[in-house]
Formats: sequence, structure tokens, C-alpha cells
Amino acid sequence: MNRRRFLHSATGVAAVGLTGCLGDGGGDATDTAAPGTRSTPAPTRSPTDDPTATPTPDGPSGVYVQSFRETMVMPGTATAGDYRFALLVAVPHRFWTVNLDERSVTEIEESDDVHLMATVWDPETRTVLPDSNLSVEITRDGELVTQEVIYRMLSQRMGFHYGANFPLEGDGTYTARLSVGGVSARTTGAFEGRFGDGATAAVEFEWSKQVRERLTTEQLDQAGQRGALRPMEMGDVPQPRAPEPTDLPGRVLGTGRSDDAKLVTTQLPAADAGRFTDGQPYLAVSARTPFNRLVLPAMASSASVARDGETVFEGPLEPTLDPDLGHHYGAALPEPVRSGDEVTLRVGTPPQLARHEGYERAFLRMGSATVTA
Repeated sequence: MNRRRFLHSATGVAAVGLTGCLGDGGGDATDTAAPGTRSTPAPTRSPTDDPTATPTPDGPSGVYVQSFRETMVMPGTATAGDYRFALLVAVPHRFWTVNLDERSVTEIEESDDVHLMATVWDPETRTVLPDSNLSVEITRDGELVTQEVIYRMLSQRMGFHYGANFPLEGDGTYTARLSVGGVSARTTGAFEGRFGDGATAAVEFEWSKQVRERLTTEQLDQAGQRGALRPMEMGDVPQPRAPEPTDLPGRVLGTGRSDDAKLVTTQLPAADAGRFTDGQPYLAVSARTPFNRLVLPAMASSASVARDGETVFEGPLEPTLDPDLGHHYGAALPEPVRSGDEVTLRVGTPPQLARHEGYERAFLRMGSATVTA
């Protein structure tokens, strides 16, 4: 199935209009088109229309299918320093911010014209880079329109990204200056010594009737059901997916579950863990969504290892970015985990990410999870 379609206007703007798919299995989305979609999207929407105007549908407490699917416009990409940036534009969104384990809704305001989103990645390995902050400065004809630090976000269509609603000042050409801070996670392997400094890139975008006509939405009959829409395919822009468990280095010990998050736990022997430890084995926990393997950064976690009722290790897990393990949480172990050991994973602070619809009920009350090796 071809899930990518690019429509080009006279201004050269690319509209990413994608056929959504549902993720309704234990790990990845299925490769079947989502059934039950209402016949056609509205041909034209005001960008201040709320695509989630209907109440959040009743459904499971974890991840559920959002109530709508939208088309986005990608004005362009740019490179600065170690980073590559992509800017995307959509209709304004209602979303939820998170403070510790409490969420607060951010409603669409009358002045909001667009939902601007940015993805930042390493152009060498195509790894999306979380654990940083990003600010946006929007200008028109050299004059400042608005600026702010925007939210680290999680959505079903984009996974981890940066985004917020913004007002504009009528039709015209705008410049978005995207400034990313250095990555706060520990970097290892080929990433060691990189992403410590910030960078700024500029991307121009048009705001016009042509662009607004491309920002369509359609309602989904599966809204509220268990599952998730498949993330978008965006050409050269990578998806923020965690590795398949079978692709993780070392020995996968098992997968814990905590408030719908999957915590895939692996151990690297000392001989293979030189970039992480000083001659010790390494415990790594890859946190991802239950559908589509989208990474879950920005949380605080710890682990303990029990053997025959006695604790042989207990300590924090450090957020780490590695080319092979991806974004994960890791710790050096005093000795290898043995068969039959119980590895208990604890989340002290859940992912401090704003949530789009479909994720606001999950990854908040994260209790401990135990994996038996």
C-alpha cells in the first residue's frame, strides 16, 4: 500500500496527505487501511476549526485511536550544525501538557491560526533527537510576529516532535527560525561528543488560501477504540521509532508494561559494553508506545535486580542516546543478570511530554514492572 502522497502548489509547498493505518496489534501497526473512515475529508477548513471539536471519545484508559486524521503541509527542511530540521504546518490542535503525573488541557484559542511542528534529527544516522528544547521565532518581512519555547510532544501521526499553536498576521511569507538546545541525554558510540551545542535553522513558509485548502481533516469511526494510527511517512524525514526487540544488541531479557508503555529490557555483556561502562555489563531499557514502537523520552527511571530474594543491584537508569540502542535508559551492572533473576523497573517521573489526542490517558501513572530473566 502506498501511504505517501505529495501535492505541490505553485509556491512549491508540499502537502503530506497520508492514508492512515491503524495499529491494533501488540507491537506494530497493521498494514491494512483503516476501515470505517467517513467518506471524504472536508474540502476546505478554516485553520481555526477544531479537529477535535467532539468530546474525547469514551474508551480504554491507555492508548486509543484518535478521533480524526489530518493532512499536514511540510514547507521545507534545513541543516545547521549537527542537526537537520523539518517544519510542518497543520490546523490548530487541542493538546495536553504534563507536569509530573498531572495533565492540563490546552484548548484552541480564537487567535490560533496554525499548529507548527518541528522534527530534529541526525542527518548521518537519521536518528530523531529527543531530550532537548526547541524555540521558534516567526518573522514576516523582517518583523517579529511571535516567539516562544515550544512543547516536546507525542502524537500518533508524528511520534516525538516539538509543537505548539501559533497566531499569524494574515497571508504572506513567513520565516520560522528553529533553535534547538544541546541534547541533555548521555551520548555514546558514534554519537559521543556530538549534539552538545545548540543550532538555529530558518525555514520559510507560505500562509495563503492555497495552503489552507490543503489542511484538511476527516473524522474516524474507530475513534476511542484500542489502537493507534500508523505514523506518517514523510519522505526524507525519519520516524522516531525504537528498534525492534530482535534488532537490539545483547540479550533481551523481556518486556515490562507500565501504564501502557512497553519497557523492552536488554543486557550487554561486559565485552560488548565498552562504550557504556568501565568493564561491566550494561542494562538498557528501551521505552516505547504499545503500537508503532514510538520512543518515550523525558522520563526518570531506576532498576533493581533480585536473585533468590536478595537485591544484587539497585540504581538509577540514565537517559542515553546510542546509534544501536537508540534512545534508552541504562546503567552499569556489578555483575551479569542471570537466568531467573527478577529485574524490576520503576518510573519516578513519567515522560514529560505534551500529548496529542489518543495518548493523553497513557504513560502517566506508571507503576513498577518486573521482568524475569
